[in-house]
Amino acid sequence: MAVGSETVMVDQVPFAPEITVTKLLSLLGYGVTDIEIHFLQIKYNAIGIYMEKEIIQHLADWKGKKGSELAEDDVFFDAVVSAPVEKCFRIVVIKEIKGSQYGVQLESAVRDRLAAIDKYEEEEEEALEKVTEFFQKKYFKKDSLITFHFPAASRTAEISFATEGKEEAKAKVENPNVAEMIQKWYLGGTRSVSPTTVKSLADNLGTMLAQ
Repeated sequence: MAVGSETVMVDQVPFAPEITVTKLLSLLGYGVTDIEIHFLQIKYNAIGIYMEKEIIQHLADWKGKKGSELAEDDVFFDAVVSAPVEKCFRIVVIKEIKGSQYGVQLESAVRDRLAAIDKYEEEEEEALEKVTEFFQKKYFKKDSLITFHFPAASRTAEISFATEGKEEAKAKVENPNVAEMIQKWYLGGTRSVSPTTVKSLADNLGTMLAQ
């Protein structure tokens, strides 16, 4: 299947092959976040990763590599994250949870990543607190949609949350370090919260790089 040619179903959640935010973005990766409890797989969210196809121009060093190699290459995913192209992550809720639970998971993942590289200062703490507060009183009903939009021109992030019967809520992350680590939470290569998404993105980018 050509990348971006038809709707993809991820655990009965449809993801359009293309969306327009400010530019036309293609669905380049998809998967789920899940955990296994007593041999039972519990899926929390379906994930669609949309990007400008021009990202390929920033990944020329990996031309000819197979998807299976790319999925294990964290330097490759660093290049994906830092590439100056527009990106949009659409996260659709499969299993209902409180927004505060999601916020705490995001907060600890971002904080740990920043602390590991000595970039967790007061500004980052404040920015991250705002993100946690944004999710605090939300309830993630099935099919609720969380969107992370990363503009090409600035190292910021825009978060939105939409659920049935409520007005869409929005927040902005102005701190570039926090915005980058939110990207890395999903696109952090071997440390991603969703290995299935990383594998799918690596396979699709590998195919595009081979053309």
